[in-house]
Amino acid sequence: MEDKIIGRNPVAEALRAGREIEKILVKKGGYEGSIVPIIKKAKDRGIIIQEVEKQKLDKIAEHGSHQGIIAFAAVHEYATVQEILAGCRERGKAPFLIICDKITDPHNLGSILRTANCAGADGVIIPKRGGVGLNAVVAKTSAGAVEYTPVARVANIAQTIDWLKEQNVWTACADMAGTSMYQTDLTGAIALVIGSEGAGVSRLVREKCDFTVQIPMFGEINSLNASVAAAVLMYEVTRQNQIKNSEKGRI
Repeated sequence: MEDKIIGRNPVAEALRAGREIEKILVKKGGYEGSIVPIIKKAKDRGIIIQEVEKQKLDKIAEHGSHQGIIAFAAVHEYATVQEILAGCRERGKAPFLIICDKITDPHNLGSILRTANCAGADGVIIPKRGGVGLNAVVAKTSAGAVEYTPVARVANIAQTIDWLKEQNVWTACADMAGTSMYQTDLTGAIALVIGSEGAGVSRLVREKCDFTVQIPMFGEINSLNASVAAAVLMYEVTRQNQIKNSEKGRI
């Protein structure tokens, strides 16, 4: 699956057509001629611009004619958080969302998407900056889930959490200092916040969350891979909701 757009005209046309662009690589010192309006339009759309050596562009383009610029397009269109919640309302269900706070490993994001689909989550939210987007590795690792589970890309995770609170969606931050997931009510409208591979959930985002929740550890190792931790918590949400729904059925 290809997500590279190589050369000035193809990149310009992709921007003009409204393609979802993850980032654009430009040759160092190459801001000249027809590249200038391309970069301006990309910046106006908030697209990440990175200056790199010509050798890197040569390697990515496999020594083809890149004209000093290569763009990486998303392999799937992004949804909006509003669209995800509207879909939940149409189906008459409480939203179940996954918020990824600066997940940088595409394999982790792909795995989170795959589990989100299997666990019945309604959507995944990622940041525009500081985290990986929907590239080819994410799509492949998701095993097709990228086609079914909507992903929203937002400018500010903390502000998005504030907005979700206004929509009566609780936010639970995955944190080792939190309350055990077995002692936390994770039913109803909820968004699980999963932190980056190294730093975890950022301080500002953690402070915005309604509560923190931890996965109990019983061995010598006291941490889990980000996608594994996300999977454990997602299925705890699913388990609690299944129990709650079955109890309602017995009333």
